[in-house]
Amino acid sequence: MRGDSAASAPGRSGARPERPVGRKTMGSRFGNLLEGGLLQGGVQGSPVLRLLLRWVRRPLLPVMRLWRRNIQLRVVATTLLMSLGVVLLLGFVVIGQVRNGLLEAKVKASQSQATGGFAVAKQKADETATDGSPGDGNPQNVIEWMSQLVSSLSSGGQGAFDVVTLPPGDDSGGGRGPRASGDVNPNKSVPEDLRSHINTNTGAAQSYTRIRYSTNKESQPALVIGKQLNDPNGDPYELYYLFPLTQEEKSLSLVKGTLATAGLFVVVLLGAVAWLVVRQVVTPVRMAAGIAERLSAGRLQERMKVTGEDDIARLGEAFNKMAQNLQLKIQQLEDLSRMQRRFVSDVSHELRTPLTTVRMAADVIHEAREDFDPVTARSAELLADQLDRFESLLADLLEISRFDAGAAALEAEPIDLREVVRRVVSGAAPLADRKGTAIRVLGDQQPVVAEADARRVERVLRNLVVNAVEHGEGKDVVVKLASAGGAVAVAVRDYGVGLKPGEATRVFSRFWRADPARARTTGGTGLGLSIALEDARLHGGWLQAWGEPGGGSQFRLTLPRTADEPLRGSPIPLEPKDSRRNRGLDDAGLPRGSGEKSATVPVQPAAEQRSPAHTPLAPRLSAATPTADPTALPGNGARVVPRPSTGGPPAGGAGNGSATGPTGSTGSTAGSGASTTAGSGAGSSSGAETGRGNSGGTPEQGPKDAAHSGVPGRAHRAADGPDEQGETTRGR
Repeated sequence: MRGDSAASAPGRSGARPERPVGRKTMGSRFGNLLEGGLLQGGVQGSPVLRLLLRWVRRPLLPVMRLWRRNIQLRVVATTLLMSLGVVLLLGFVVIGQVRNGLLEAKVKASQSQATGGFAVAKQKADETATDGSPGDGNPQNVIEWMSQLVSSLSSGGQGAFDVVTLPPGDDSGGGRGPRASGDVNPNKSVPEDLRSHINTNTGAAQSYTRIRYSTNKESQPALVIGKQLNDPNGDPYELYYLFPLTQEEKSLSLVKGTLATAGLFVVVLLGAVAWLVVRQVVTPVRMAAGIAERLSAGRLQERMKVTGEDDIARLGEAFNKMAQNLQLKIQQLEDLSRMQRRFVSDVSHELRTPLTTVRMAADVIHEAREDFDPVTARSAELLADQLDRFESLLADLLEISRFDAGAAALEAEPIDLREVVRRVVSGAAPLADRKGTAIRVLGDQQPVVAEADARRVERVLRNLVVNAVEHGEGKDVVVKLASAGGAVAVAVRDYGVGLKPGEATRVFSRFWRADPARARTTGGTGLGLSIALEDARLHGGWLQAWGEPGGGSQFRLTLPRTADEPLRGSPIPLEPKDSRRNRGLDDAGLPRGSGEKSATVPVQPAAEQRSPAHTPLAPRLSAATPTADPTALPGNGARVVPRPSTGGPPAGGAGNGSATGPTGSTGSTAGSGASTTAGSGAGSSSGAETGRGNSGGTPEQGPKDAAHSGVPGRAHRAADGPDEQGETTRGR
């Protein structure tokens, strides 16, 4: 016994080591399910419970959806439930009061009748004992007297009650057995606890019971009142009055039925009233919601129907007035915008004629400047330079007006982006020489072919490269090409002032500059990035930007390989691998969790220390958990995000100028000048880009959207690894 007890009680001393301690294994199928983990780990850990919940939840989904979307249903259902609760509560209270009242009246009447019957029985026993008729001790006389007593007492009730006599305890000697009126079974109709109470007490007692009959008649509830008396011989006996409660039960059933019918009618009536009332309120609201949806879809002539002078009518009038004002304001803005576009277009065209004449005269003066005095010669040079800027501004204004008017046409043909990049780099070489900047090209070993308009793509890239050189503060500028899947991309990376938080959303605005007072060496118009953005969208491509204050920025142009092919991703991650976050640095350029200072951007090595061209580095895996650029393509360590129907970049991608969320996968070249293959880069910039304005160095400077968000990605080699093996260095 001790061993068994110890085995079933964990931790108790003396337990047998060979016997398992704890809950015994159940041998049934349910026990096997429990042991197999049916209930272990809760719902999340139980596939059976999850399947059961899914099976129960599936048919409830349409009801839940209707419940969430239909306010009228919610109000009516809530009213019905609350009304039903009130009716049920009221019904229970009323039924309880009626039942108590009926029983109280029945008990009082029954006690009065029983008290009178007990007095009559005692009187008869005394009279018989005085006459002396059964006094000879003959039992037969007592039996006859008892039967006559039961018959006499029950006849006065006229069926309102029954009378039962029982010998005390189990004493049935002398033939004094139980007597009862009608077909009542005395032994089964009188409760034993009542008999015990009467045998031990001299007063009357009462209890509730059910009258049982000797025949097949159904039993019925009753109130029994009893008392112990003496027969003419002085022997005790028990006398009981049984009062049926059939009439009270019928009355209570009638009250219940009446209350149930009335309550159901009240609940249904309240539900109908609630439905009508809510309908009067909800219908105008639904009309307003539908009209608001049509207004948002551009149908500005929609109006609500207003009837009456109540609050709903006031709502309709206010709504119609708001819609009218919106329509008027939108029409005014459209007219103003149309006038502005027409004005810009007309002025640009009208200025071309006098500008051509002025240009011809300025060219003549400029050619003869050597014959003038120094002041006049310098004035001739300034005149020629400013005329160049003026012509550039007119060209940009005309181009913008074409985009605004929807007249821009795309002349797409298969082109190799490597040739376009080389022409752009060659054109920017003089500016790079003056700035002391080296322009390096990566990924130009293999063809990067796409169907595009060479003139527009070259204009976009020229804007990006010139901007990078101008704002790069003499540091290297890296131009990277890549292709994967159905997309090609060109990224321009600089290590200059970068972009501050919030500037990435404004970098493509017309005439916007991060620092209006910034000295510029290449007279930009402030429209270059806006035009470039329109050029990218005309191709069905993306123009995105990333940057960090003091850490430089990266602009990425992504184009579909085939015209009219929707973009699903970009082969180049928007955030480069050498960003602060990917290098484990905070916004101040310090290592995270350490007070040790670190450089904000990679140190630029001397030309003789740079890695030789066409020398790939070994793959390097990120130490931290990598994340992936959502616009990167398969093979670059990132997931593919479907392109939205509007033609913009994927969620969190380009289009709004913000940069949020992590990027990574294909790494970009670090500022040190060495080409690298990357594992998955981690992180995203906060969407901040500093110091770059929409004031590029030439009329062809291009716009760009900036934004990205990322998902975790696994570190591996970039798909465009072979493209990163070489670089072309120009101008310092």
